[in-house]
Amino acid sequence: MSYIRRPFRTSHSPRPTRSMFRVLAGAALLIPILAACSSEADTSAETTEPSVEIAEPGELVVYSGRSEELVGPLFAEFTNATGIKVSARFGDSAELAAQMLEEGDRSPAQVYFSQDAGALGSVEELLSTLPESVTTLVPEQYRAVNDTWSGVTGRARVIAYDAESVPADQVPQSVFELTDEKWRGQVAIAPTNASFQAFVTAMRVTEGDDVTKEWLTGLVNNDVQTYEKNGLILDAVDSGQVQLGLINHYYWYQKAAEVGQENMRAQLGFMAPKDPGSLINVAGVGILKGAAENPAAIEFVQWLLSPSTQEWFVTNTFEYPLVASVASAPNLPALDSLAGPDIALAQLSDLPGTLTMLQDVGLL
Repeated sequence: MSYIRRPFRTSHSPRPTRSMFRVLAGAALLIPILAACSSEADTSAETTEPSVEIAEPGELVVYSGRSEELVGPLFAEFTNATGIKVSARFGDSAELAAQMLEEGDRSPAQVYFSQDAGALGSVEELLSTLPESVTTLVPEQYRAVNDTWSGVTGRARVIAYDAESVPADQVPQSVFELTDEKWRGQVAIAPTNASFQAFVTAMRVTEGDDVTKEWLTGLVNNDVQTYEKNGLILDAVDSGQVQLGLINHYYWYQKAAEVGQENMRAQLGFMAPKDPGSLINVAGVGILKGAAENPAAIEFVQWLLSPSTQEWFVTNTFEYPLVASVASAPNLPALDSLAGPDIALAQLSDLPGTLTMLQDVGLL
């Protein structure tokens, strides 16, 4: 397997400055926003200048918004199981989406594996309709209406709270409570993270732009603490630096598995049903139109949704499997028991509008 290696960048390293977002879902130039926006792509976002020539003949080209650290070993398993070599380009989901649109017909990408549904929706025009052998595996609410992409795993938005300073019955039940003066300087978010951006997009859809912008401004005025990654937010809550943090559920379960739940002061709070903060999002995959009939691309997507690969995600990431025959990790609330906002994931495609809003309020 071959990879496009991207140099590791810490939170203190400079942000990318290349014009990367010339066109996204018909939006005007958003280069300054993307220059400030680089999500963690699960656990380790990496950045470099894009390159079109990345694959050798016969290799399957995958643009992956999920990190090399996380899915590199998984891609190697695919190669071992099928004999199909994978040439993977790793990076931020939004940046890769923008790059595919920039490359147009020149793009070598055959499969796009995104960290969130919003980035998939932003490139829907580039994606082919997935075959029924794929779409019948995943419930309708976790794939595109026109079947151009499918969810692979699910994640819930939650509040991590410091159980040593915040009693369980005082944990906010809605993200709208986070602008209360009582939480001044005690709330942590990751505005450059794709999952946070998708959640903001969901709020825009369900509550409207005016309400969403007012809420974001309220966070800023309430001295919200910003971090680059969900994992850093969890660490901050667990060490008592902040009392509350917005994260995806699996970060807590991963850390609990590593250090023991009994050794963690950070605990999880699930927000009220239908609250924007209770969004259920997916990591998902689509096949580019130029690879619509490519058997290797189809096999790769089917393999991601196979029971063995779904179980790999359950064991290694604690994300929710989306194939009914595979059980979630122990101690997770059942996915169908979590009631997110009344929104189709396909409605999260207006990433440009969300990035603009985050920039306008000073979070990017």
